[in-house]
Amino acid sequence: MKTNPPMKKYLFILFGTLLLAINIAKAQIITPIIKANFGVDADLRANYFNGLIQNGNDDWFKLPGTTGIGEFIIDTAGAADILAGYISNPATRNLPFYKGMRFPPYTKVNNRLLVDGVYVRDYHGDDSTIFASGSNKNGMSPQDWSCPVSQAVPDKNEIMEMMLHVRRAGPTVSDSLWMMGAISIESTTGNRYFDFEMYQTDIYYDRATRQFYNYGPDAGHTSWKFDAGGNMTKPGDIIFTAEYGSSSLTMIEARIWININDLAITPVGFDWTGSFDGASAGAQYGYAGIQPKTAGAFYTGLQSGNNTWAGPFSFVLGNNTIQTNYIARQYMEFSVNLSKLGLDKAEIYGGDDCAMPFRRVVVKTRASTSFTASLKDFVAPFDFFLAPRAVVETDAPNICDTVSVSNIYVSNSIPTSIYQWSTPNGNIVGTTTGPSIYVDAPGIYIVTQYLNVGCSVYAIDSITIGQLDHCIVLANNQVQLESRLKNDKVLLQWLVLDNKAANYFEIEKSFDGIDFISIKRINAILSESAAENYLFLDDYENSVSKKVFYRIRVFKKDNKQSLSNVVVQNIKNDSYFSDIQVLPNPVKDEMQINFIADEPAKATLSVVDFNGRMIAQQIISVFSGMNKIRCNLLNDKPPGLYRLLLTTEKRKYSSNILVAR
Repeated sequence: MKTNPPMKKYLFILFGTLLLAINIAKAQIITPIIKANFGVDADLRANYFNGLIQNGNDDWFKLPGTTGIGEFIIDTAGAADILAGYISNPATRNLPFYKGMRFPPYTKVNNRLLVDGVYVRDYHGDDSTIFASGSNKNGMSPQDWSCPVSQAVPDKNEIMEMMLHVRRAGPTVSDSLWMMGAISIESTTGNRYFDFEMYQTDIYYDRATRQFYNYGPDAGHTSWKFDAGGNMTKPGDIIFTAEYGSSSLTMIEARIWININDLAITPVGFDWTGSFDGASAGAQYGYAGIQPKTAGAFYTGLQSGNNTWAGPFSFVLGNNTIQTNYIARQYMEFSVNLSKLGLDKAEIYGGDDCAMPFRRVVVKTRASTSFTASLKDFVAPFDFFLAPRAVVETDAPNICDTVSVSNIYVSNSIPTSIYQWSTPNGNIVGTTTGPSIYVDAPGIYIVTQYLNVGCSVYAIDSITIGQLDHCIVLANNQVQLESRLKNDKVLLQWLVLDNKAANYFEIEKSFDGIDFISIKRINAILSESAAENYLFLDDYENSVSKKVFYRIRVFKKDNKQSLSNVVVQNIKNDSYFSDIQVLPNPVKDEMQINFIADEPAKATLSVVDFNGRMIAQQIISVFSGMNKIRCNLLNDKPPGLYRLLLTTEKRKYSSNILVAR
């Protein structure tokens, strides 16, 4: 039998509710402001603030032709095609779509650490992501929410678009964590009410059954846990609820899902406001209001003025009318200092500074200011804070146990993650850190992914390299090859113990340790000595790899051949040679190239096959910071393995590319 909580707890809730309006009024800013270098001014344009050009601040998008170092957050690739589709196929105006952040997670941009970002265009017209009239509340379990096949939604409750972005106020995981949110609606009449609800579970909505699944274990949510001292031991679900009036933001509130008994605990990270709402009166679990321990504003919020630019995708109303600008109050945005609010404490997440307080988001509108008012429209749950988990692949799954090398790589690597390799029974040649390694022995190879320096393990993947049957390696004729760098060249030196038997030597070179080509023929020295030393300098100026592999093929006087050992020479240090990300990889036609440049420059983009032949080349312009270049240099090339090389005056970038059709 459930025991009712003590009476003093209800008195505490009642008293706290009386103070809530006062606390909220002191906590928010309703004038344009820049937080963590992001403009919170109800304007989508980077390098603009409060309607005026101002070089430097980041924002959701960048107006074409705008100059300035401020960056835009949302990926706009394909925007022109979307706009063209509005004209050629008007039915596409009703279709939803999703755009992620244009930078990899945890990228440092303008001295701020960008965690994640998303833009969602909601269903228009025949909207099946809506709540049935009058029967759904915030405190209910998602299991009990009901959604009709189709139903009209009041214009002021119709969600058209939403955006979400999280960043640090500085370049490290210890800087304050800020969340920026935005929403646009159909109509601007009257007050507007909406919620951004964050879940710990992988909740999702199935349109076929019109039901939610994978909700939390505590009355449909995940509750926050506390120890006796008020320390948060486990994160749960969060909701931010906002109200915009005819002239400005009138209220923002933060709540977390808890067991009502925990209201008797004094939390270390924040204070209770006194509000608590579950599915019904007397509910054991519900959303409780929280506020910071310290005074000062921690929310900001504004709504658009008339003729505010609606972004690169334009704005489509429910009647299929296309607008390039928002009308007054049609677009609203807000920011929340999660650190000040007590929701960014490393101890909550086991000491992991990279762990985030939620992983999926649902955006909803309500009928009135009451937290328990009927829910109207929603944007289905979408992922957040989920960087690509490392997937390991190789082009050579089986190798010989001698004179053979395999390249193993993370197929979906991101430049901001750290990849650490290990093996219990194989052998890694050279470095064990980075998105790829070379190995020269069969065995199991494991990669561990960290999202950033100081983060806990994010993902682990492994691959097994097998041994080729019937491997035949020619006798090495007692040839020992060594290499080292000398005056920007590779010096090869090999000792032949039975020189009299040698006719000539061919120096073979490889960029991947698999496919070797002959680069030089050297005749054997005529000598009576049994052993002789040989030297050769190879110019690596046009190399397409951080590493070059060499071996010597010996042609004997009796027409037999033999091979030396393979040497691997590191030819570029990381200050000059950098990794580049190619998406997708394997490439079919068009590819996107992601890399970080130190400064604006002209660059040469080249594609080389593994015989060293130039396949394609073009000149491009790069910008300081993260670059995303789309090109189709391989759209008419045969399937196979290629090497991409991007060269500026101060840096080279390279990556293996697999073309598969």
